[in-house]
Amino acid sequence: MEIAVVGTGEFILGFRLAGVRKTYAAETDERLVEHINRVLEDKDVGILVLKGSDMERIPMRLRTTLENSVKPTVIAIGGDEGGLSMRERIKRSVGVDLWK
Repeated sequence: MEIAVVGTGEFILGFRLAGVRKTYAAETDERLVEHINRVLEDKDVGILVLKGSDMERIPMRLRTTLENSVKPTVIAIGGDEGGLSMRERIKRSVGVDLWK
């Protein structure tokens, strides 16, 4: 499983430096949606990382798809995380509550 990161050039830069290979720069809303759809179709991606504010820029239908996605698990960094805590996202993707 791989990690994919979609966002502005500044947002993805740190992930590139950390060795994440699947990074997609999206400066416009259209490119953001295009790259997210590409990642959703990629069977090798297990985690999709987005900036919290970018979640608000995408259409509601796609946002709902991301919020309910198990594979890839979508992690929004900073700001609102789509109403789900990290604990809930891990519980959804793994199937058990690791904090118990």
